[in-house]
Amino acid sequence: MSDSTKTVILHGGLLVLLFLLQFLLPAYHHGNLARIMVLATFAMGYNVMFGYTGLLSLGHALFFAAGMYGMGLAMQYAGAGPVLAMGAGLVASVAVALVVGLLALRTAGVGFMIVTLMFAQAGYLIILYYGAWTRGDEGLVMPQALRMLGAIDFSQPGPRYFAALGLFATGFLLTLWMMRSPFGKVLIAIRENEERARMLGYDVFRYKLAAVVISGTLCGLAGAAYGLLFGYVGATFASVQYSIFPLLWVLLGGAGTVIGPLIGTLFMFYLIDLSSAVTSAYMLVAGVVLVLLTLFAPQGLAGELRARVWRGLP
Repeated sequence: MSDSTKTVILHGGLLVLLFLLQFLLPAYHHGNLARIMVLATFAMGYNVMFGYTGLLSLGHALFFAAGMYGMGLAMQYAGAGPVLAMGAGLVASVAVALVVGLLALRTAGVGFMIVTLMFAQAGYLIILYYGAWTRGDEGLVMPQALRMLGAIDFSQPGPRYFAALGLFATGFLLTLWMMRSPFGKVLIAIRENEERARMLGYDVFRYKLAAVVISGTLCGLAGAAYGLLFGYVGATFASVQYSIFPLLWVLLGGAGTVIGPLIGTLFMFYLIDLSSAVTSAYMLVAGVVLVLLTLFAPQGLAGELRARVWRGLP
């Protein structure tokens, strides 16, 4: 069986499985999986920069929050419906990603990490400073009446799940197509040897900027969808932990794999969920498991699958 056939079966089968789970899961796990799919889209956006282009960012909470607040403020103060509010979130995330990319890419390595972290912290402080509009840590609760598209109520489990699945499938298929295209191959070449890519005539800055914008846009769409589907927009989502989470999810699932962000997000979500039901020291349990995985599966779960079973796993 060719790698292309295996790719279609694996990735297509995953989307079919997620579709069928809508009708099979109990209410608790049904809601959890909707949340996981949105967060996995956030991780996919991060994977475009880190896993495929080799740009280690510590500030992706800024993009997630830009999309979330773009959507939330448009809905709260302009009375925008889901389509216009999501559009506002998209515009906000693209604009922020473009500005951050143009400035942060003037640095490299540790400097890039620090600059992206500082941008994210600046975004977080701006949200707190303009608390009269953003409500700071208290956050904004999205009116249920505005979370409806015609007769479709996104506050209800069924529409929420399908919207989350639609978002995830879009990011999933886009990432799969992009990384099998010449553009994606150039990003991987930059990750492996930036100087050689430059010597071959590629405009490395332009490709890296495109990766930042695509990454920030995916993350922003995930943030906007999270606020719309779960009805809350708060400063917590702009804090440092939401810059660290996608890094952990991608590392756990397998950086540079299309399926890795979902695996990492699912694993981390339920690891914390299950361990918190047993002990109040659930973060200690999560930390121990993370250390063990780092030691024995350094390429992540999907990365180990690619190394040991299927070397052609995209």
